[in-house]
Amino acid sequence: MSNSGDRLLIKIPKFSKRLQYTFHYLLNTLWGINHEFTLNDDEYIAWQGPRMIYGGSFQKNEVWFEAVSLLFERNIAGVDTGKYSPHGGLFPVYSKDSALPFDAFASSFYMLSRYEEYLPCRKDIHGRFQAKESIAYREGFLDKAVVNHWAEMIVSILLKKFPDLQFHKTSYKYVPTIDVDLAYSYLHKGFLRTLGGYIKNLLHADFEEIKSRTQVLMGKERDPFDSFDSLQLLHSSYRLKPVFFFLFSDYGQFDKNLSIYNPAFRTLIKRIADYAIVGIHPSYASNKNPQKLKKEIEDLSKCLHRQVTHSRQHFLKLSLPETYRNLIHWGITDDYTMGFADQPGFRAGTCIPFPFYDLDLDTPTSLLIHPFMFMDGTLKDYLKIPENQIVDFVKPYIEEVKRYSGTLITLWHNETHGGSGRWKGWPEIYETIVSLGASSSTETS
Repeated sequence: MSNSGDRLLIKIPKFSKRLQYTFHYLLNTLWGINHEFTLNDDEYIAWQGPRMIYGGSFQKNEVWFEAVSLLFERNIAGVDTGKYSPHGGLFPVYSKDSALPFDAFASSFYMLSRYEEYLPCRKDIHGRFQAKESIAYREGFLDKAVVNHWAEMIVSILLKKFPDLQFHKTSYKYVPTIDVDLAYSYLHKGFLRTLGGYIKNLLHADFEEIKSRTQVLMGKERDPFDSFDSLQLLHSSYRLKPVFFFLFSDYGQFDKNLSIYNPAFRTLIKRIADYAIVGIHPSYASNKNPQKLKKEIEDLSKCLHRQVTHSRQHFLKLSLPETYRNLIHWGITDDYTMGFADQPGFRAGTCIPFPFYDLDLDTPTSLLIHPFMFMDGTLKDYLKIPENQIVDFVKPYIEEVKRYSGTLITLWHNETHGGSGRWKGWPEIYETIVSLGASSSTETS
């Protein structure tokens, strides 16, 4: 081992995949700090560059972080995380010599691996892990990018001791994402679905809907869900590269997009792929059916004449580790499902993409997880926030991402930006959010 001032040497009591994964994310991914590990006392003492100790026992004049056992274990069991405090984290430690009063590395791994989602918990009617079941919600830090904060605390301690330690932070980015559950409200649905729509309107005496449907079908009005040109204009005006996720599946109870063979639908998808990343929105039915997932990915790939590698689960149906394993198996490299339907915030405690760690197999994977911060449906349907308060409500989440030079990911729908019916006024809301997200500066009040 050669001495080097541009690498951090970390003395550890033993190697583990959990430990290597966590340190790489906190130090290298977030801060660009190159590092290596040693088990050897003599190598550590001889090292001339920056160094620290994780676990083991305290050594005088050294930066020592006391460790709990989490990163050295392989099992999954109920663990005592302790109480969260704004100036600390999970997994408290008790030596006065520890650089921090909690194990920031174990805390980060607990959040990133979604450890708690492997433990018994109550699911909602769609089988989803709910925000209210999370430690972040219970302890009141779901609105904080705590992993980014803990990494900053660690690096601040190291820089105080080693001011010449080389690092480079991530850069702030904004990635708007659009889910297309239903491309058109009335158009291109075929005779039977269109007739069924009219019958349903008649049964409910919804004559406004009948009028609107007829005007659209006659070409006299724009389809209320057809906001694609408007979205393209908005995103391009801020030089943003959006990601669109298309539900491209057989018709089902929760999967009601157009037929994958519809020429207009296929043309739309290809047109959007000219200026945006297009990913698969795996159907509700595919979540328990890997072969169906495979077919949907293959069908969209054939439509685009290119491999589809990005995904977000329809209804945000995420079951760990099965959902992610299935995606990996069928060639997905980037997933955008990490977020809650019922609450905004930081489900995994971070605002920067991270590799999925398969706890059952105790190994990191190739799947990159892109967490989103808030969704239109959460704001309207779950939290029922008045339209005139939404921008002020989401501003703190945007600023939190900017503070840590993270990647802001918003989840919107083409239906929402259509601005009709219950979404009246929402195009203006989205335009304001996009302008805030596209600004690289942090707002000061």
